[in-house]
Amino acid sequence: MKNLYKITIAIFLVALVILPVQYSFGGNKDRSGQAGATELLINPWARTSGWGSAGSSTVTGMEAIYGNVGGLALTKGFDAGLTYTKYLSLANVDIYSFGLASKAGESGAFGLSIMSMNFGVLDRTTTALPDEGGGTFNPSLININLAYARSFSSSIHGGIVLKIISESVADASAQGVAIDAGIQYIAGANDNFKLGVSIKNLGTPMRFSGDGLSFKSFLPGRTYESSFSTEWRSEKFELPAQLNIGLGYDFLIGADSRFTLAGTFVSNSFTNDQYVLGGEFSMRNIVQLRAGYTYEPDMFNDNNLTLHKGFSGGFTVQVPLDKEKGTNIGIDYSFQATRSFDGIHRIGVRLTL
Repeated sequence: MKNLYKITIAIFLVALVILPVQYSFGGNKDRSGQAGATELLINPWARTSGWGSAGSSTVTGMEAIYGNVGGLALTKGFDAGLTYTKYLSLANVDIYSFGLASKAGESGAFGLSIMSMNFGVLDRTTTALPDEGGGTFNPSLININLAYARSFSSSIHGGIVLKIISESVADASAQGVAIDAGIQYIAGANDNFKLGVSIKNLGTPMRFSGDGLSFKSFLPGRTYESSFSTEWRSEKFELPAQLNIGLGYDFLIGADSRFTLAGTFVSNSFTNDQYVLGGEFSMRNIVQLRAGYTYEPDMFNDNNLTLHKGFSGGFTVQVPLDKEKGTNIGIDYSFQATRSFDGIHRIGVRLTL
């Protein structure tokens, strides 16, 4: 009876996550470039990006807010992190991310994460000043994520994320709201088999508005005083919805070391589907090494516009604060190879209490 209860909840949660897909995933690679807010697809964290986000079935704690919110329910106490990303090194694009997760009661957990993308100060050009002299502006992209997850049993964990999206330049901006949902199922004698399903970025279309989309109009034969403001209506754009299905398995080595093999199938609504395979070796939970590879169709074609070349790697070094309680502080680093701009580098600090 107990197993039937678990299976029923698992089927219900999987259906809850997958059913909305039919309304959101009508796209294919021919729709590439037609979605907006693609910063939602950037993993801002150094730990999980070190193996290409292959661990959607294994991620826990604060980074689960991005990877698979079901893993947030496995937060043991308090988990906080801060990460700096040098996104496309030669392009001078910086990402700053902060996140925290806290246990709430016996089976729940709350989480918050903020990602800010900075493009630096850019020269403003106009039709009257196409080269220089138009001043400068600083584009800004900010995502705020509020998450809650709950353990329905020792094996089944699910959660949901509310995303607040803001994109702005000096005289135009767009705001939107989206949700993520995810579950993780853990089985095996040592809880070493893991399944994860998550759906991301389900939300309403966004549209830019502001003074930058307005101009002065004049009636024929009238003076400047009779002019009036006219506003162009920008086209709406969809959010880049995504479905992830992942598997993971922990190979235990001795009493306190392990090797985890994980893979994730990524279904993108506006670009090619992706297949991610990665491995993580943990030695006494002090040193962790990661590597992963992301494949998508036609990625070796010269005409392919895919940013990533496939390889990713990273490591974690953490110092135990209290071995009995499992608290520690650590430094994470990851690298992702790209076709140009010298790759993506991430470095972060993580505190677990």
